[in-house]
Amino acid sequence: MSATMSVTNYTMASKIEVQPVTGGIGAEISGVDISQVLAEETVADIRQVLLDHLVIFFRDQEITPKQQLAFVSRFGEPDIYPFVKGLDDYPEITPILKLPEETVNFGGIWHSDTVYQPNPPMGTVLYAKELPPAGGDTLFANQYQAYETLSAPLRAFLDGLTAINSAAKGSAAATRSDRVADGGTGLAAEVMEAEHPVVRTHPETGRKALYVNTGHTVRFGGMTEAESTPILDYLYRHQIQPEFSCRFIWRPGSLAFWDNRCAQHYPVNDYHGHTRLLHRVTLKGDKPF
Repeated sequence: MSATMSVTNYTMASKIEVQPVTGGIGAEISGVDISQVLAEETVADIRQVLLDHLVIFFRDQEITPKQQLAFVSRFGEPDIYPFVKGLDDYPEITPILKLPEETVNFGGIWHSDTVYQPNPPMGTVLYAKELPPAGGDTLFANQYQAYETLSAPLRAFLDGLTAINSAAKGSAAATRSDRVADGGTGLAAEVMEAEHPVVRTHPETGRKALYVNTGHTVRFGGMTEAESTPILDYLYRHQIQPEFSCRFIWRPGSLAFWDNRCAQHYPVNDYHGHTRLLHRVTLKGDKPF
């Protein structure tokens, strides 16, 4: 589907309508109530839109935690976040919370979710429960484009590299400190580290995506941090250019679903003095290659 198309029926199989939000990433889906049991053809269409646009958005959805899990489970197996406890009755649902007296927001840095795991999540689904009167938007960036717009010599250099990703990297670890303090699982961040290709091949689309991020990547495999830092710093700047990105303004009942294998995200921390609560579910993924 072209990113310049207007609202349209995505296929003849279902009644969903798709509106791209930018030329680079993101689409809003309407004409579906995700609190209901969806037909197989609707699930297939939603998955195809996700593959085409990397992140999809739904508006005005009224769902319970049970219904969120039921919807997410149509696309894979929900996982449990390692560092913060989930809801009592639904441990797969992690509350993404910032309180009025807090100044740090959970995950407040450009990143892909939990890439320090051997098999990082294939996707993440975030549902808005309580929002500030303004602010708290989330940015997303297309990592296919980030890779494809690098020069040919740099792509060739990166294609053969791996990167070490750590849960203990300070920039990301600090963003979860409040939630670990009041609802942590007790797992030490130092034990979570994984080595993955710098350029990942998407298992469903076959496209290559840049797979490093400023939140968790610490160095290239076989290289020191001092050797790695100049190139990584360039990649961190390159991969979040406006041309590759979109900005989602949350409203009550909004839900975002992104492909963690080829998209990064950044929750904007511009709402001090207000509560922001979203419910997050991640889907189990495979080993990057």
